[in-house]
Amino acid sequence: MSITPVRRIVVVGGGTAGWMSAAALSRLIGPAASVQLVESDEIGIIGVGEATIPHIRVFNEALGIDENEFLRATQGTFKLGIEFVNWARQGDRYVHGFGKIGHEYAGVPFHHYWLRLHQEGLAPTLGPYSINTAAPAQAKFMRPRPDMAGSPLADIAYAFHFDASLYARFLRGFAERHGAQRIEGRIVRVEQREADGFISAVVLQSGERVEGDFFIDCSGLRGLLIEQTLKAGFEDWSHWLPCDSAIAVPSAPTAPLLPITRSTAHGAGWQWRIPLQHRVGNGHVFSSRFMDDAEATRLLLQHLDGEPLAAPRTVRFVPGRRKTFWDRNCVAVGLSSGFLEPLESTSIHLIQTAITRLVSFFPHAGFDRADIDEYNEQTRFEYERIRDFIVLHYHATERTDTAFWNYTRTMPIPDTLRRKIELFRSNGRIVREGQELFVELSWLQVLVGQRILPRGRHPFADLPPRAEVQELLANIEQVVAKSVGVMPTAADFIAANCKAPAP
Repeated sequence: MSITPVRRIVVVGGGTAGWMSAAALSRLIGPAASVQLVESDEIGIIGVGEATIPHIRVFNEALGIDENEFLRATQGTFKLGIEFVNWARQGDRYVHGFGKIGHEYAGVPFHHYWLRLHQEGLAPTLGPYSINTAAPAQAKFMRPRPDMAGSPLADIAYAFHFDASLYARFLRGFAERHGAQRIEGRIVRVEQREADGFISAVVLQSGERVEGDFFIDCSGLRGLLIEQTLKAGFEDWSHWLPCDSAIAVPSAPTAPLLPITRSTAHGAGWQWRIPLQHRVGNGHVFSSRFMDDAEATRLLLQHLDGEPLAAPRTVRFVPGRRKTFWDRNCVAVGLSSGFLEPLESTSIHLIQTAITRLVSFFPHAGFDRADIDEYNEQTRFEYERIRDFIVLHYHATERTDTAFWNYTRTMPIPDTLRRKIELFRSNGRIVREGQELFVELSWLQVLVGQRILPRGRHPFADLPPRAEVQELLANIEQVVAKSVGVMPTAADFIAANCKAPAP
């Protein structure tokens, strides 16, 4: 094995994945290696990843990005969670919030006490016990106040909505300031070393050769390097995730500005609503097996809050993952590594974790097999556990009004998901495996929101007198409500801290 350092990094493709990769690597590596990004203005980007989860704040902080500056540059807004409408039943509504729900009591997780009273008809939904679910109902937002220890205001978890194309532009400026070089051009050929098949260069339409030691494939769904060149293979998950199309359209902003993503289930999929400062992002993710484009477009436009600002555009995809994410001297990042629909806003997170993992296993020019295998195994685990969480939304439904919902309700599901459901259905227990993305509180909110309720609960939740448990829940509900009452609206908070100039 050679321990010669990697000196030339080539990122193939721009967009969010490409410029996040270039920004991180140029910032961390500095002058020790060159970072070149090849993209063509002729090739569009999908750009559906406008909603995020809180982990993106870690990425921005690691790069030293000022949050207010970033939000102004991307027309960004704040996000406290995702609201799901019409999923388990028509008329149902619940929020998967990012933050804490209640607090542990006498060593027992809060939700077991809630289950005790809920099963006895003495407690409402989970919503009133978390600031992340209570605040969006009143269009309220503020950043956490660490100086208010013990208050819900001290621990507000949040993420962002932003314009993905503006985020890529913002990161491009950051990356170029840290030494990354952008090369314009369409790639017409990929050259490989004859001895081992390693990629040696990409050749542009102009004839220019861009040589590299290490290649990051950010070419999107087509996987120019990882699939078309290296033949990594693809594992199709459409039998679990039947949606294969999305129609997107921006619309005029409407008041109030809500710090939440909304996902509304339709007859063969769901519609997203993502509020930005200058517009609202909308899209309809659906299965072409159960609905045609014309009907999907009609439903999307019918359910817009404001006037459409552009013609709808359609994207086709196959849900699943590459069988190999890192092959030889090439790593797939973003859509080139796989596609999971944006139901839980994981697209940009998967880019971020790929970059973080890549930094952890950054190679010498010898490319040690053990490092590559471990990277692939960790990425496989991550994709499969996120897949399970998304499949849960479709499978845990009581809807029988369309063939689509009849299919998802009755389809076989992965064994890993089946075990999670059975464990929760028995006594409300949730176990997080390894470093899977979604924590116990995320599973709790979706399981309960999709009408999966346990038969029992932790026996220790029955030890305190009922009146003591009622007082516990009432106190938490009152404190959350009081905290929300002193918060500013999301629109006022943005106006005071990170208002973007008019586009």
